Amino acid sequence: MLERTAVALDRIRAGLAARPRILYGLRGVGKTVLLTAMRDAAEEKGMAVVAIEASENRSLPGILLPALRVAFLRLDRMKQETAGVARALKALAGFAKLKVKYDDLEVPLDFEPEPGLADSGDLDADLSDLIVTVGEAAQEQQSTVVLVIDELQYVPEEQLAALIGALHRAAQKRLPVTMLAAGLPQLIRQIGRAKPYAQRLFEFVTIGPLDEKAACDAVRLPIEREEETIEKDALDAIFAQTQGYPYFLQEWGKHSWDAAEGSPITVTDVEAAAVAALAELDASFFRVRFDRLTSAEMRYLRAMADRGAGPHSSRQVAETLGVTVSIVAPTRNSLIAKGMLYSPAGDDTAFTAPLFDAFMRRVVPG
Repeated sequence: MLERTAVALDRIRAGLAARPRILYGLRGVGKTVLLTAMRDAAEEKGMAVVAIEASENRSLPGILLPALRVAFLRLDRMKQETAGVARALKALAGFAKLKVKYDDLEVPLDFEPEPGLADSGDLDADLSDLIVTVGEAAQEQQSTVVLVIDELQYVPEEQLAALIGALHRAAQKRLPVTMLAAGLPQLIRQIGRAKPYAQRLFEFVTIGPLDEKAACDAVRLPIEREEETIEKDALDAIFAQTQGYPYFLQEWGKHSWDAAEGSPITVTDVEAAAVAALAELDASFFRVRFDRLTSAEMRYLRAMADRGAGPHSSRQVAETLGVTVSIVAPTRNSLIAKGMLYSPAGDDTAFTAPLFDAFMRRVVPG
């Protein structure tokens, strides 16, 4: 995966067509780790990386503008503005006129805008002007600008559409600017609704749990590097309890190591580790999401949890709560917007965090 991404970036830098990757999957599968590795590889190639994390409380212009400004200042390695970089900084200043619509937008007062450049106040037009100017500056510097965006599902669809449209325009001009991103499963639908042609711009890669062999190797090999061993039954128990999700494998492996008094690590050690691992997950991985919920959202998720891991239809959840689908629809939509749930098909809904149904049953009375 990393090698193919590197090839795509090299092609874009050379002015050739290529489809960089967008990673999607549940929480805890390693999307951010892979995205970080892609970012590091781009930086090692001397590319100008603009790394941001989308937030449900921030606009895309609000987080993108300051990050681009920093990238441009770094792009001008000799500390002497070339014409392309100077124009790009002027485009940033003009783009700040969108502050009328996005009050979290920072205004770069240290650069004068160029009249007519990214200053119309229309996001679609201005972002396209900005990204094209970014690409022209990178081309002048014989470099490549790579937007690296995590949690892309939090970008509202009209802003996502503007970003995709801007990148499409830059691709048509064969400019060296592109995007690598990661997000939750609902991202695919969001991108499809925003710009149907986006499938031609990017390669979408689903990231899921490891299969049994890979999961067991992920636990076993680090132990063997320390010249210790773990029983096959213990590995089977870890796989069954974690379902192969990388983040959970790390927790079970760590706590199994801590629980063992010697080698080999046994099933008994794994059983003790499960208690500690779940307590740590409850206090951090799960709790940080749970604490953002309203009481209505807690009831909805608890009703889902009563039915298991899912996915579950809206009708099933409404029946569990003893209400109609229309009553709980706003709550369902709010949970999807917060990244707690996603809809794999139709009106079905599933948790974005693995094992979250068991957590809800532990912490919320039935």
